[in-house]
Amino acid sequence: MKLGAYQFSVTKSIKDNLETVKKAIIKASHERIRLLVFPECALTGYPPHDIEHSSVVNFQELNLAYQQLQGLVDQYAIHVIIGTIIQKGEDHYNSAAMFTPYEEKRFYHKRALWGWDKDNFSIGNNSGIFEIDGWKIGVRICFEVRFPEFFRELYDAHTDLNMIMFYDVADYDDTERYELIKSHIRTRAVENVTYTLAVNTIRHIRQRRLHYTIGQDIL
Repeated sequence: MKLGAYQFSVTKSIKDNLETVKKAIIKASHERIRLLVFPECALTGYPPHDIEHSSVVNFQELNLAYQQLQGLVDQYAIHVIIGTIIQKGEDHYNSAAMFTPYEEKRFYHKRALWGWDKDNFSIGNNSGIFEIDGWKIGVRICFEVRFPEFFRELYDAHTDLNMIMFYDVADYDDTERYELIKSHIRTRAVENVTYTLAVNTIRHIRQRRLHYTIGQDIL
């Protein structure tokens, strides 16, 4: 299975984010990517960095964006995992949405909340394990990388590949912080003996630069 991670400068505009995602999906299809992964809150923007609060998301517009995404996924026979915000009653969740050709979308809701997350989201309670072409894919979101127990769950479930979706940017090059995050990613991969792919957003001063990374085939 060929993997892709698409990193871009997420904005407060669902429309603008969706247009970037559409172009990425089309490009990935030309590269024969089977699974394309986007950053945390890639469709909606991350509160309060891009939007004031999770409750200000236009969920009607977001649902229309889901329909367009599903259409592209069906058309290009590609699987997509993308960060979004889910509303259930008065609760909002920092979520990963899994789009599969001609199937109902599925979600994982972030469970380890800290700082801004606590101000904007409720704690999720689902496993974050999806299946693609017979492969078990584990999904975790940002701050969860610091907690071995969330990845031990994936190990116990015998996932073949784990994904970590980040929204972690600074207004300057914080080398020490990024080295710390990379060390967490490496540790989670090594201690669970599992291929691990991470994808992050890009800070806004690099808005015009889109980064596209193609992973090697996993056979």
